[in-house]
Amino acid sequence: MIATRKSNRHDVSFSPAAQLPGQALNMESMLNKLKSTVTKVTADVTSAVMGNPVTREFEVGRHIASGGPGLCWRIYNGTKKSTKQEVAVFVFDKKMIDKYQKFEKDQIIDSLKKGVQQLTRLRHPRLLTVQHPLEESRDCLAFCTEPVFASLSNVLGQWENLPSPMPTDIKEYKLFDVETKYGLLQISEGLSFLHSGVKMVHGNLCPENIILNKSGAWKIMGFDFSISSTNPSDAEPKYTCKEWEPNLPPLSLPNPEYLAPEYILSVSCDSASDMYSLGVVMHAVFNEGKPVFQVNKHDIFKSFSRQLDQLSTMSPALLNKIPEEVREHVKMLLSVTPNVRPDADQMTKIPFFDDVGAMTLQYFDSLFQRDNLQKSQFYKGLPKVLPKLPKRVVVYRILPALTSEFVNPDMVPFVLPNVLLIAEECTKEEYVRLILPDLTPVFKQQEPVQILLIFLQKMDLLLTKTPAEDIKNSVLPMVYRALEAPSVQIQELCLNIIPTFANLIDYPSMKNSLIPRVKSACLQTSSLAVRVNSLVCLGKILEYLDKWYVIDEILPFLQQIPSREPAVLMGIYKCTFSHKKLGIPKEHLASKSLPHLVSLSIDN
Repeated sequence: MIATRKSNRHDVSFSPAAQLPGQALNMESMLNKLKSTVTKVTADVTSAVMGNPVTREFEVGRHIASGGPGLCWRIYNGTKKSTKQEVAVFVFDKKMIDKYQKFEKDQIIDSLKKGVQQLTRLRHPRLLTVQHPLEESRDCLAFCTEPVFASLSNVLGQWENLPSPMPTDIKEYKLFDVETKYGLLQISEGLSFLHSGVKMVHGNLCPENIILNKSGAWKIMGFDFSISSTNPSDAEPKYTCKEWEPNLPPLSLPNPEYLAPEYILSVSCDSASDMYSLGVVMHAVFNEGKPVFQVNKHDIFKSFSRQLDQLSTMSPALLNKIPEEVREHVKMLLSVTPNVRPDADQMTKIPFFDDVGAMTLQYFDSLFQRDNLQKSQFYKGLPKVLPKLPKRVVVYRILPALTSEFVNPDMVPFVLPNVLLIAEECTKEEYVRLILPDLTPVFKQQEPVQILLIFLQKMDLLLTKTPAEDIKNSVLPMVYRALEAPSVQIQELCLNIIPTFANLIDYPSMKNSLIPRVKSACLQTSSLAVRVNSLVCLGKILEYLDKWYVIDEILPFLQQIPSREPAVLMGIYKCTFSHKKLGIPKEHLASKSLPHLVSLSIDN
């Protein structure tokens, strides 16, 4: 791999402190030392990127990963200045190739440019999406893509060209089974598009050219050595392959550890050659990033002849870490004879990928092709699947897909239960950061009516995880709207549920907003059930009120109720009498309560 040389650009600054007296100088030198430590890490690349036209439209942030041939591209997070849209900025610092002759440098730069230009031209969900084409400046090449997490190489432990200290999220990243399965399926689908759709051989498929985007999807890049068919219109595409030139710099050649033997030994290739590379990638994924064979770069032909012998008589030990249900397929992919290898389309259909988790992720990726009925059926079954998936996959892959459906009111009743199910598994901090911003507009939706019902049933979850300010501004107004809803069913449910979370409502909201609405629901309804439930609800929340409020507001209210429900009214009186915090003073009892009770006793 290529070592990077540190730039000393920031050290050569003229300091006005040179003219300051001793003490100030010490202070200045201390600050400079501190500053140079902080800037050293970013200086190299920021200085390289600064002159690049990409910076006109994009803000370049932290160095987060590396990828592409030989991991030579440094990947930064960035944002588009005009829209604040998140992107990844890929930067190739030309200082990396200072040691080469001019013609070799030109070869490397041309090769890298070709890779990005091909990627920019090709559009497919399984290929890395370019948001801004390649720009060249004196110091670097740069282009922007969809937001990225890291390359598969980084995740498998290849840490060249990464920032120091190492990002902990990469260091501690472990691929879950479902991610590996679905990732390999995505790469197979990407190859299927290249081979059948555009009649192209990738020519350098390896972990450094597989990028995991921000939500964990696997995407192909690195088209530096791609070969297009010479007769694309014919049924049988023909690919012409260049002879291996061992004297070229490594960046001007594909990664030999992932290349099919026919490239080197018979200077031939076709789509089956990419399938061999896929076999080596699968081996690497299950073997801590190691390819099937280490290649001696100095004597590549000898190395490949030896490899050919070992592949012809493949020992079972070679594949023992690969899951049993896919071992046979990997063995076929690594076959010496190209036409024995399954093609990309066949690979997408192997039983190994029929995993409920992988299929769920695949379904999410194709949601835009489905109609509302298909989606609603899928969302109804999703609560059974979610608990089987790792939390990271659910939070970063599935949650964003679900919340993006909130713009479609008809889908909200099907999506919302799943979002709230995920919320239950999240910490309060994750809930506030990842879920609440998308829920806030949904709290205001009045139609379809099921939305309110779902929220009311999950009220305890909302009130325990939502910060007080948001409860006041978003959650409680929704409860108030439910009390005023035209639907008797919703009013009843709301009145039944209020006592279960009354202890979580602050006293001013209870006194000034909630109880006045319960009272008016009781007085204005024509439904006996709502009236009885209003009274029962009041009876249950008395304990959260103070004595004088009950005497001044609740007891007089009982006398205004048009119909007589003696059992319920008596329940409230009884509660007021016997509750240690409440109680009725004698004067009130004599002048107000007893006359009301006497008339009630005569009534029925």
